[in-house]
Amino acid sequence: MNRGPVSSEADAVRSGIEIRESICQNLAPKRYVTPRAVAVGLVLIPVNSYWIFMMEIIRYQGHPTTISLFYSSIFNLVILILLNSLLRRFAPRWVFSQAELLTIYVMLNIGAALVGHDSIQILVSLMPYPAYFATPENRWRTLFVDKLPDWLVVKDPTAVKNFFRGGSLYDPANYGPWLVPVLWWSAFIIVLLLMFLCINVLLRKQWTERERLSYPLVQLPLDMTAEGAPLFREKLLWLGFGIAALIDIINGLAVLYPSIPMIPIKLEDQSRYFTTRPWNNIGWLPVQFYPFGIGLGILLPVDLLFSCWFFFWIWKLQRILTAAFGYDSIPNMPFVNEQSFGAYMGIAVFAIAVSRRHFMGIFRHFLGLKSEVDDKDEPIPYKAAVWGLILGVTFLFWFSRRAGLSGWVVVPFFLIYFAMCIAITRMRAELGPPAHDLHNGGPDTIIPNLVGPRTLGTQNLGVLSLYFWFNRAYRSHPMPFQLEGFKMAERVRMDYRGLFWAMLIAGVFGTYVAFWVILHLNYQYGGASSNIGPPNVTMIFGTEPWMRMDSWLKSPFEQRTERAVAIAIGFAVTILLNSLRMRISWFPFHPVGYAVSSSWSMHRLWLPMFIAWIIKLVILRYGGLKLYRQALPFFLGVILGECVVGSFWTIWGISFHIPSYAFWP
Repeated sequence: MNRGPVSSEADAVRSGIEIRESICQNLAPKRYVTPRAVAVGLVLIPVNSYWIFMMEIIRYQGHPTTISLFYSSIFNLVILILLNSLLRRFAPRWVFSQAELLTIYVMLNIGAALVGHDSIQILVSLMPYPAYFATPENRWRTLFVDKLPDWLVVKDPTAVKNFFRGGSLYDPANYGPWLVPVLWWSAFIIVLLLMFLCINVLLRKQWTERERLSYPLVQLPLDMTAEGAPLFREKLLWLGFGIAALIDIINGLAVLYPSIPMIPIKLEDQSRYFTTRPWNNIGWLPVQFYPFGIGLGILLPVDLLFSCWFFFWIWKLQRILTAAFGYDSIPNMPFVNEQSFGAYMGIAVFAIAVSRRHFMGIFRHFLGLKSEVDDKDEPIPYKAAVWGLILGVTFLFWFSRRAGLSGWVVVPFFLIYFAMCIAITRMRAELGPPAHDLHNGGPDTIIPNLVGPRTLGTQNLGVLSLYFWFNRAYRSHPMPFQLEGFKMAERVRMDYRGLFWAMLIAGVFGTYVAFWVILHLNYQYGGASSNIGPPNVTMIFGTEPWMRMDSWLKSPFEQRTERAVAIAIGFAVTILLNSLRMRISWFPFHPVGYAVSSSWSMHRLWLPMFIAWIIKLVILRYGGLKLYRQALPFFLGVILGECVVGSFWTIWGISFHIPSYAFWP
């Protein structure tokens, strides 16, 4: 996907800065990843993971891992910067360098992605669910529970009952049945993480150095950790910080003291005002003014900002027209998820096509043929990365076949999955959208929708249900954070190889920490108890794949060509938009906006994207890049203000076991 001339207002600023920085960096010595930084990252991962799970599941608020910039990691970075200021005054020898701070930040992001939404949170909740809720009435045990592989789920009655009702994880009767499934799933996760790293090694030079993608989401941590802290001397930063902080302070106090009026920045579903047909088919319509969302929007290109809110309303128009022409009797019409899935596939195909010469060079290099490939400065040699992918694919195929997935399903499943991963990573690298969730758009849903549940059979459907956890919505995905880590390493002339191993260590450690935190807190509170809420989200996450399984087996739908047509339309629209952007300099529609605008997150962020579009358009039209550079610290301050004060309120609520304000969502 070519960036195109239209998307480059902010990119021009960043490119100029990066060129000047690269000249200085080439003269500066390389910075290495230190054991101290890795050790601090490993110490903070359990603390951060505990905090995230307490927010996202036990209290069900805050949800830092549902947006592209994890505010929990930004808050930890702020604490480290404050600690650094004390060290600089009282123990200068112990001051953390920028490379060390960024290493810790990247490690925290990897750990947070694993414990976050749409990751191990979902996996742990679905493992014991079918055994616990199987009854003679629903016939689950004979339908599919007995067919699920014992080494991937938990069926022991005592361990399952105490997971949902409460108990001690450290009782052998509780933790014993979890050991084998956790070890097997951990191996699966670690292989995925290693494959993500290998893919990023192969993509890094092409996307970062040749295409010079802008990576907007790395700007804030880079500016925060810059030597001499120039960002924190900007008055506009503190003005933006103060405004966002004041809003969150007032709203936080309003939660504690209801007599204080709350600033209404979150207006829930407004579709209730549309009562007549066809307007009542508009669907969920929140109207919300997130300050940090506006700040994130300012980092994005104008065409992406426009496309995010424009295509959001195009999806709404499709729903209205569906009802107007009487097609709403067709289930799932107008097939928004399928169209969005097709758009993601189009982005992946376009990204690979643009990089085809680079990949051909790597292929020739791997075979020992003559090529111009130079990998001496890469995190690992290209041959090692390719072998890592080959071994990873072999393991995934063996794992899936052993679990019971047919070979003819394994191949398209993982082709689709890794295409999704590449599409999301490309979006983040090129444009930094604030969210990229696609609910019910993974291969575990698309394949049954295309071929029909009867064609797949119970065994395949059971494994697809087990694979639901890493395909639910793709929000807390580790692969983009890995590539963004390499980008930050390039900007500060950091050792790629050291960061590669730091991220792998964080991934392995973070996997086991995530399992421990989730199991510990679920047993402590009881996964089905009223202590977790609102609502009992552990049950909901466990319910989703198995109620879908129940529907597949008891009321299987027939293969519908409309779904395939919708996917083809989404794919074709994306390819068309990309082609037009490459040929027409003023073309305002961005395919990434088309892909992400139907999501749960964009329903909440469409208005901040609209406001940011207006602000940025005015700034660039009347003040140009100079005014944009001058104004940028203000918007970074807005992001930082909400991250810091919003994090404080969640910590306050957890510490004192009281309700607290959540600025997102």
